[in-house]
Amino acid sequence: MKKLKYIIAILTVVFAASAIQAQVVKKRDGDDRKKKDENGVVITDRQQAFFEQRQPSDADLQWMKVIYRSLDLTKGKNPALYYPEEPNEDGQSLFFIIMRLLANNQISAYEYLDGREMFTDEFKVNVGELLDRFHVMYSPAKGSTEKNPKFTIEDADIPGNEVLSYYIIERWEFDTRSNAMKTRVEAVCPVLHRTDEFGGEAIKYPMFWVKLNDIRPYMANQYVFTDDDNNLPRYSLDDFFKLNMYTGEIYKTKNLRNLSLMQMYPEEKDLKHAQDSIEQRLRAFNNDLWVPDREVLLAQKEAREQLEREKAEAEGEDEDGEVTEEKKEEKKEKASVKHSTKRGAKAKENSSSGKSKKTNIKQRKPKSTTTSSSNATRSVRNRKRK
Repeated sequence: MKKLKYIIAILTVVFAASAIQAQVVKKRDGDDRKKKDENGVVITDRQQAFFEQRQPSDADLQWMKVIYRSLDLTKGKNPALYYPEEPNEDGQSLFFIIMRLLANNQISAYEYLDGREMFTDEFKVNVGELLDRFHVMYSPAKGSTEKNPKFTIEDADIPGNEVLSYYIIERWEFDTRSNAMKTRVEAVCPVLHRTDEFGGEAIKYPMFWVKLNDIRPYMANQYVFTDDDNNLPRYSLDDFFKLNMYTGEIYKTKNLRNLSLMQMYPEEKDLKHAQDSIEQRLRAFNNDLWVPDREVLLAQKEAREQLEREKAEAEGEDEDGEVTEEKKEEKKEKASVKHSTKRGAKAKENSSSGKSKKTNIKQRKPKSTTTSSSNATRSVRNRKRK
């Protein structure tokens, strides 16, 4: 009996310990979920390395061009970066993602230096000063320290509706490892469009630069609509930049004098011509490096033959290159019509010229007769006098 009581006591202690352990585990799971909800999407180092685009070394690069573009969020597929204006069940816009990451001190922002961008610690932006500069309301978040400042910003206080364009730094690189031209976006700069108290045209205020590699894992989790006809979001914000789905005008290329295209070409016509020529050279650079392969040569040959056949059909030649009888008759009829029209025109010209000559002769005859008769009478009178 004593043994039975001893066994029951041991089992009771074991069950109680297991229940306590389950409660502790459950509490820890709840804490982890709360942490994820407060900080948004948790990105591990492995995920960061997976989405990050590695920059090729200078030893592998043979050619490189730095292009500055302006993305108007009202043109092309660019509205995918703007909508939704406020976070909803479809997600949030690119600017909201950037501002949330900055407020939680998860990424770094860099000063806008107008063509002299330096992504180093020296030019990092103080987020608190940045929010004060652009009049964004905020409050210190829980756990904020001097070394790790965090801010709480309400959705209504984030000026997402005023960010109507972005500046991007685009790199065109040709490296020896892949033997191909690659395009990658290095950084993004949101641009505020604000009007003053008196209204008028909006003034652009570039805010800061953010390296795309820092926000790429977070953009990969946000899918967007790129077509009004298809309401299924098939592409993420990361795909949007990786596949170059945006539409942007070139406003600057990296140069020694740090001049924009507007400064180099003040006339609108010259500016447009310079932008088009830069685009064409970039697109054609990779194709001009290589000799066409056999498939391309065959396609070019077929295109030339097709053009020759169409030209021969237009001129009335058969497959052997001989002119058909119908085309010959048509050519003869056209030639006869032309000849008859020419003869008729010449006849009209001759008839009109003959009439003019006759009229001239008739007008001259009376003058000639009067002069001859007067001379004859004078000669007869002179004879009589003699």
